[in-house]
Amino acid sequence: MSRTGLARLTAFAGIALFAWAAAARRAPPVDLGPVPDFTLTDEAGRTVTRASLAGSVWIADFIFTRCAGQCPLMSSQMALLQRAFARVPGVQLVSFTVDPEHDAPPVLAAYAAHYKAQAGRWRFLTGSREAVWRLAREGFQLGVGEDGTAEEPITHSVRLVLVDRAGRIRGYYDATDAAAVQRLRGDVRRLLGPHP
Repeated sequence: MSRTGLARLTAFAGIALFAWAAAARRAPPVDLGPVPDFTLTDEAGRTVTRASLAGSVWIADFIFTRCAGQCPLMSSQMALLQRAFARVPGVQLVSFTVDPEHDAPPVLAAYAAHYKAQAGRWRFLTGSREAVWRLAREGFQLGVGEDGTAEEPITHSVRLVLVDRAGRIRGYYDATDAAAVQRLRGDVRRLLGPHP
């Protein structure tokens, strides 16, 4: 093959690779299966189910209010996401407590106020420990356990979870990784589609 032919082939391959990468960035996140049905209670004492969130794209995490480890960082990331999507309809945030014996609705309400959570936009859910831990482990495929440290006695995942309008999991993102959170923002916009 001549040098000119090789140069053209290399240029074509580069253009094709760029086009493939651009298309991959625009592709919606993969479907990782449904969030199972649940019935829990929010910070205002209202019942919230999976069906309550239908029609919204939502971001979930698992935290607890007494956590002095990763939870403040995770909740700070959720607060930043709330601000990023403040004027975008159809986006909700949902924080599930893994310490429901302590995190009753009034405790969650105080925690929500600390992070300036907007009522109806960012919900904090509690219920029986069995129900919440089963939802974390079996529904969201996230770890939770009691083998932690003094500052974080309950171990749990630091991943944020993206859920689409149909209640299907579309991605996991490390809350401690700025690049992952940036990808999450882009994936939320892709799931929402065009909007004014």
